[in-house]
Amino acid sequence: MEKDIQKKTQGITDMTCGNPLKLILAFTIPMLIGTLFQQFYSMVDTVMVGKYLGVNSLAAVGSTGAIFFMVNGFVIGNTAGFAIPIAQKFGAKDYSEMRKFTMNAVYMGIFFSVFITAIVCLLTRTILILTNTPLEILDEAYIYIIIVFIGIPVMYLYNLTAGIIRALGDSKTPLYFLILAAILNIILDVVSIKYIGLGVAGPAYATVISQLVSGILCVIYMVKKFRILKLEVGEAAVSGRHIQILLAMGVPMGLQYSITAIGSVILQAAVNGLGAVTVAAVTAGSKISSFCVAVTDALGMAMATYCGQNVGAGKLDRVKEGVRVATIIGIIYAVAVFVFMIFVGGELPKLFVDAAKTDVVDKARIFLLWNSGFYFALIFVNVWRNSIQGMGFPMFAILSGVCEMFARGLVGFVGVKSFGFVAACMGSPLAWVVADMFLIPGFLHCINKLKKVFEYRQIREKFRYE
Repeated sequence: MEKDIQKKTQGITDMTCGNPLKLILAFTIPMLIGTLFQQFYSMVDTVMVGKYLGVNSLAAVGSTGAIFFMVNGFVIGNTAGFAIPIAQKFGAKDYSEMRKFTMNAVYMGIFFSVFITAIVCLLTRTILILTNTPLEILDEAYIYIIIVFIGIPVMYLYNLTAGIIRALGDSKTPLYFLILAAILNIILDVVSIKYIGLGVAGPAYATVISQLVSGILCVIYMVKKFRILKLEVGEAAVSGRHIQILLAMGVPMGLQYSITAIGSVILQAAVNGLGAVTVAAVTAGSKISSFCVAVTDALGMAMATYCGQNVGAGKLDRVKEGVRVATIIGIIYAVAVFVFMIFVGGELPKLFVDAAKTDVVDKARIFLLWNSGFYFALIFVNVWRNSIQGMGFPMFAILSGVCEMFARGLVGFVGVKSFGFVAACMGSPLAWVVADMFLIPGFLHCINKLKKVFEYRQIREKFRYE
């Protein structure tokens, strides 16, 4: 029996034992590389659009950023929430329950992908109009984003399968498939824009197709590699209990991202009202910033799995040590990036627009300096919030998302009207700081609550055997 379990778990990383620093770094680095590739081919989309199609097309793609984040964020959060019970049951060595959660997560992924696609595609043009998308870029913005949204089931396919693979401690394999998808995406970008002449529709098709390929590869890999996921009798059945737990984790986490994005949509609407030049500058700055914060994203995703497995194993000390280590790594990185931006922040925007467009370049540089100066606050948002989620407290994620939404909404409704572009630069930094004011005490509360739960379990077990 023991040998059979060892064979089935071969190639899977158990994060409940060993040095937390080494485990977190070993798990984070592949995810970081994957996130960088994801940002890289997203950046290539933007570079190709800006260089070959012009500032208006760049602004059109950029104006959809907040809407895309709202939808894609729900998908990412939703699937990450579905993966947490899987990680916890793996950490607890309860493999039958782990497989039941896996199958019911697949059922929920199919349901949500169909439902969200239908709703979003019906509302997309209305949302673009409501967010003050400039008339001269409205049609191109709609063409780009509607194609991406038709591919929502593909987003679910990749994010859910990659999330399950990571929940079992394997962060390398999704990276390999993502690299392949990135290369494919770049090739399709060049072909569709430069040679076929599809305009902004080209990068949208490239994104959907490349993500489809990576999702299919994840499915094939899971089926062939993870013997521990091979279903036994009765484990494929739809289970109300398992679905209830999955929804309790997945829906709040998805809503947390979407609620956060609502603030971004409000802020984007305010930025759109400042004209195509400002929209283009914020688009270029946001793309560069997204690339820079890949480390914080990867650390956050790593901590969700790390904390999920260790809570499942009842090891709270390892949870606290892991969070401390990840936070230190992140803060060191944040300081380094800010120093880097001081010296080269004015050169990076030239990747997206002609150097002669000095108005766009100068505004993008200011945007980057404001954002990178507050990356230290983003570290706490990503590391501590994902840790809280991995520990099994999704409602705290929603509340932190509300804090971010409130801050960005305040800047969008009041700040931009009064102070213009500089206020727009402060939208995300202010949101991160406000979220931290909730998350830091929230994390300590969750630790104390779990401590009491584990103490109660120990007392109950003691009396059972006496």
